[in-house]
Amino acid sequence: MSTALPQEMQHHTYAIMDRVEDSHWWFVGRRAILESFLRQIVGKLSSPPYEGGVSAALGGRGGSLLPVDKPAETATTNKLRILDVGCGTGANLEMLSQFGSAEGVDVSDEALEFCRQKGLTVQKGLAETLPYPDETFDISAAHDVIEHLDDDIAGLREMHRVTKTGGYSLIFVPAFMWLWGVQDDISNHRIRYTKNQIVERVEKAGFKVERATYANFTFFAPILGGRTLMKISGVKPESENNINISALNGVFGKIFSAERFWLKNLNFPFGVSIVIVAKKN
Repeated sequence: MSTALPQEMQHHTYAIMDRVEDSHWWFVGRRAILESFLRQIVGKLSSPPYEGGVSAALGGRGGSLLPVDKPAETATTNKLRILDVGCGTGANLEMLSQFGSAEGVDVSDEALEFCRQKGLTVQKGLAETLPYPDETFDISAAHDVIEHLDDDIAGLREMHRVTKTGGYSLIFVPAFMWLWGVQDDISNHRIRYTKNQIVERVEKAGFKVERATYANFTFFAPILGGRTLMKISGVKPESENNINISALNGVFGKIFSAERFWLKNLNFPFGVSIVIVAKKN
C-alpha cells in the first residue's frame, strides 16, 4: 500500500463525478444496492433493544424490514443520525438523507463545495480523525472511501467510535487487486480488497460483521476485459466515468440495480466491489 498519495482524488475527477453520478449506470446501480441494504439496517434499528429512538418514528414496526417498493421518504426520521464518511460530491449523501438527518465529511474542499451547492450539511475532516464526539450517529457509511486511507483500520476505528452502541456501519469497497485500473490510479486508491481482507480489518476496528458479500458481478467480466485491454494498449482516459454508451446507460443502470433483489438473500462469490454490514455491539 502506498503512503505517498493524497487521500483525495485527482482534482479534475470531482467535476466529472458531479456531472455523471445522477445518471451514470455505475453510480445509479451502486446507490440502488446501498439503499436496499440501508432499508434493512433501518428495519433492524427499529426493533428493541436498540435505544436510538427509531421505532416510534417508523410507526412501531418492531423488527419488520421496510418493503423495497416503499418510498424511502415514508421512513424518514430526524431522530436517526447518519454520517457519510468521504461524502464526495454528495449524491450518496442525498440518498442517505431520505432515511434521517444525514451529514457528510470529506478531505476535499472541491467536493465539499459541490455538496454545499446542493444544500447538504458537510464539513472538512479526515476519516482517521473524524470531527465528531463519541457515539454520535446511528449509522455510519463509507462508500468507496476506506481504500483511500494509508491506515484503513484507523479510519474504521473512527467510524466505530462515532457510531452509537447498537448502531451500524455500511461499507462499500473495491474488490481484487488484479482488477486494478485507471480509475484506481486517478482516485489515489491504496488497495482493492478481498472479502476476507476487509472483514478482518472491520473486525479489528471493533465491529461485528453481520453481512459481507461481493457486488457488481453482472459487469465483472466486461470490466475485467476493459481494464485488461487498457493495460495492454496503454490507453488512459481522463476518468473511467467518461467511458459509457449513452444509448445503453439506462439499461445498464437497471441491470446493475437489479442486483439488490438477489443480494437481499444471497452472498455473491465474486464481484467488482464488496459490501459490508457491521454492527457496534
